[in-house]
Amino acid sequence: MKALIIGGAGFVGGYLINELRTSGAEVCATCLANETISGDCNVKVLDILEPESVQSAIDEEAPDVIFHLAAQSSVALSWKRPQLTADINVKGSINVLEAVRNAAKKDIRLILIGSGEEYGFIREGACPISENEILRPGNIYAATKACQGMLGEIYSRAYKMDIIMVRAFNHSGPKQAPMFVISDFCRQIAEIEKGLHEPVMSVGNLSAMRDFTDVRDVVRAYRLLAEKGISGQTYNVGRGKAVPVQYILDTALSFSETKIEVKQDPARMRASDIPIIEPDVSHILADTGWKAEISMEQTIRDTLDYWRSTL
Repeated sequence: MKALIIGGAGFVGGYLINELRTSGAEVCATCLANETISGDCNVKVLDILEPESVQSAIDEEAPDVIFHLAAQSSVALSWKRPQLTADINVKGSINVLEAVRNAAKKDIRLILIGSGEEYGFIREGACPISENEILRPGNIYAATKACQGMLGEIYSRAYKMDIIMVRAFNHSGPKQAPMFVISDFCRQIAEIEKGLHEPVMSVGNLSAMRDFTDVRDVVRAYRLLAEKGISGQTYNVGRGKAVPVQYILDTALSFSETKIEVKQDPARMRASDIPIIEPDVSHILADTGWKAEISMEQTIRDTLDYWRSTL
């Protein structure tokens, strides 16, 4: 299999490169001029807002499968820069869809990576959330990702293109930016252990229940969808079991011998936090056999060890 990863410089990109290379695939990954890619692959500089460049990259590589990871993925930034978010996530995706539609190679499979954020304001009793649940996005990032998925469905039906849509829920692991909860907790603990600041952790809402999957399991799901997924379908990717954020905190603290005080920070609290978000992952299990295998405890331990070694 020859794979093209569009947007390979992010957190998931390096892991996906390694997953695909381990499976024997030939891999090319793209990034912006100011970015770098980790992993054993060919690298192309590409801006998805330049349609001619996207077309050229796809025609030159002629891949069997494309993983479209390039996105503006920060919810906070989407509120501050909605135009940029829409440009990258919607216009950029259209550029990719059009390039695949017009490509010289006609049997390219396209994997569009979306987000569990698309479900948004989940109705009471809807968890576990199936792919058939009505989308009620609650922020600009989520709305653009929902639009990407809808565009994928339209192109799949109208042009008989081989497209699979993914709604990935929270994933974590070593090297993740500390704006995400598991990485945030682990970095704070590692900093305290090294005496870089006082032994007090700042936390937000600990009662919210969320689904967390190891990034190494997530990229395995992406590979299996490329191999076995059904064209035109949308798949949730997640563990399928939500846990309180309190559990994440307690587990991370249990891996440290340092005495640490925990304080809630009002700045980290979200007034509109949805109590529970948990996906139904029976669809991907049925079609590919995939399910999460790496325990949350292992993910947290590995992330903590990453920050210990990095700091």
